[in-house]
Amino acid sequence: MPCSAADGAPGTVDKDDAVDTPSSPGRIQRQLRGFRFLVDGLATGAAACLLLLVSLACVVLVLPLPLLPRAARAARSLTALERGRIARHLGVRIPQPPPVPATARAVLTDPAVRRDAAFLLLHAVVGTLSGVVAVSSPIGAVQNVVLALLWPFIPGAETTLATPVQSWPQAGFALLLAAGYAALGPLVVPPLSRWYPRVGASLLAPPRTLLVQRLAEVTATRSAALDAHATELRRIERDLHDGIQNRMVAVVVHLGMAERALRRDPAAALPIVQTAHAAADQALADLRAVVRSIYPPVLADRGLAQAVSGLAAHSAVPCAVQTGALPLLPAAVQAAAYAAVAEGLTNVARHSGARRADVRLEVTGGRLVVEVSDDGAGGARETGGSGVSGIRRRVEALDGAVHLHSPPGGPTVLRVTIPVEG
Repeated sequence: MPCSAADGAPGTVDKDDAVDTPSSPGRIQRQLRGFRFLVDGLATGAAACLLLLVSLACVVLVLPLPLLPRAARAARSLTALERGRIARHLGVRIPQPPPVPATARAVLTDPAVRRDAAFLLLHAVVGTLSGVVAVSSPIGAVQNVVLALLWPFIPGAETTLATPVQSWPQAGFALLLAAGYAALGPLVVPPLSRWYPRVGASLLAPPRTLLVQRLAEVTATRSAALDAHATELRRIERDLHDGIQNRMVAVVVHLGMAERALRRDPAAALPIVQTAHAAADQALADLRAVVRSIYPPVLADRGLAQAVSGLAAHSAVPCAVQTGALPLLPAAVQAAAYAAVAEGLTNVARHSGARRADVRLEVTGGRLVVEVSDDGAGGARETGGSGVSGIRRRVEALDGAVHLHSPPGGPTVLRVTIPVEG
């Protein structure tokens, strides 16, 4: 949520502005920061114009409508860039919106996508014009001064307003024009650099109703995380108590029997020792399985990309893995993503009847995206006790989301998104 600086009323004066003189270093530094902010917006403003035209073409022409989600994701990347730029300029934090929906119909009705479009429309017009004003102020001043001084040596010289400079009176007009450009920067750029980022922040930040809803979701996921943690502890305790502890008791019992046999009949002790040895081996295997269920060692040894490639290599259905550049991810995120891929490939092998599967891993917009898709019969459903439900609880505890799209006839797509940035 943006701080109050993003929601401040127009015309509010900062304390520093009230005590700084026009020539103080702090005020000059802020003006230079504002100038740079507006100039940097020129490139993203042009990109916003292009994205809006592409999105409009997708909607109007209908045929390229399936490309609309891609255009929306590109727009989300651009707004994420602007969100970060505005947040750094204002010194606030602007929350990231939820992921872009996967279908064109959902994109058209998604409130976050509409906010992106509203901001890009504003940025394409106001952001571009503000950048032009910031750039033209120093350039226009310098250009007109040079023309006023050197017009006898520049045939056909014209000012930035396309007026000729062929006499000293006309050169004087060029100097006045240069003074106007020079005054344009200090008079216009500072107010623009204060007003425009605040308006942009208000558009990019979620509405208060969504923030309240988000708070309720965070509270629910926190409760779910605590429940999942308690369930996991009970499972580990049950595995240790019912499995490993029983086997270790059996080892102790057999060793006691072997000790007594050694005193009475040493030859009869060997089979008992062998039985104890087998029980100890099985207990060790069970212990390793419990450890792997807590955090797969392959993640620590090889990383998420290689671990998922290993899952795909051992899949019963031929599987291709597409992995983008993955940064260093938190252990909990890696474990949840690995579990999601494992569950997805298990469901593909057991229920889908698919001939091939695909796994995609990438980080985009501050989120890890995991997709497991297949060309099977579709019709997959999430029930209360299914593996997908367990993955959902685990992912939502990390503030992530799970989407299962499986119409009858296929294809089936399991999409998991997990935040990887604060």
